[in-house]
Amino acid sequence: MKSIWKQRVIGFYREWVRPLLVVVIVLSTFRSAVADWNDVPTGSMKPTILEGDRILVNKLAYDLKVPFTQWRVARWSEPKRGDVVVLFSPADGTRLVKRVIGIPGDCLEMRNNRLLLNSKPVDYGPLDLDVINQIDPPQQGDHRFATEAIGKKPHPVMTTPNRPAPRSFKPISIPKGKFFVMGDNRDSSADSRMFGLVDSDLIVGRSTMVAISVDPSNYYLPRWDRFFSSLR
Repeated sequence: MKSIWKQRVIGFYREWVRPLLVVVIVLSTFRSAVADWNDVPTGSMKPTILEGDRILVNKLAYDLKVPFTQWRVARWSEPKRGDVVVLFSPADGTRLVKRVIGIPGDCLEMRNNRLLLNSKPVDYGPLDLDVINQIDPPQQGDHRFATEAIGKKPHPVMTTPNRPAPRSFKPISIPKGKFFVMGDNRDSSADSRMFGLVDSDLIVGRSTMVAISVDPSNYYLPRWDRFFSSLR
């Protein structure tokens, strides 16, 4: 009887457990070193990324790391101004989504929510109405929207004048291996204005797309128009 049960257990392991373990290991390794997704629970990147978005993260955008570690094997690129990146907070290790605003060699300053890059004011312009309409309509009167030309393509930013927030800082020179990141929701984002510059080793990867999106304020119904939409 014991021999029969032993054979059944071995058979079950070979037919079901072992293949499942292989699949789990392969998928986990892939997510750790190649590509992953990141849920966005807060509005610190509005209007670019909304609460309930799940974004794709390219972990090979800048380097290759040993799976399940921060040990870098090779590096072929650096984050650029305007990149949307996933990173670990230098303050407490929380995983965050922010935009790269300053790169090594830059001198960055902010005056009343307007950036100066290397002593030159950054260009700001109007934001498309379709982007503004993605924000909850009753709140639109509390916010101000614009496009900010800090990278290759202008990206949207949002401010909330009636909310206390750090809207200015003195010139900061960014050294090698460090980056200054901010949320697009400028008056509601914990970013480099609070926790300082981010070491390149803390940057997980770059995101350029929303994979899927649900609306937490509307019974988590899908936002079909945001599925597989590009990030600016």
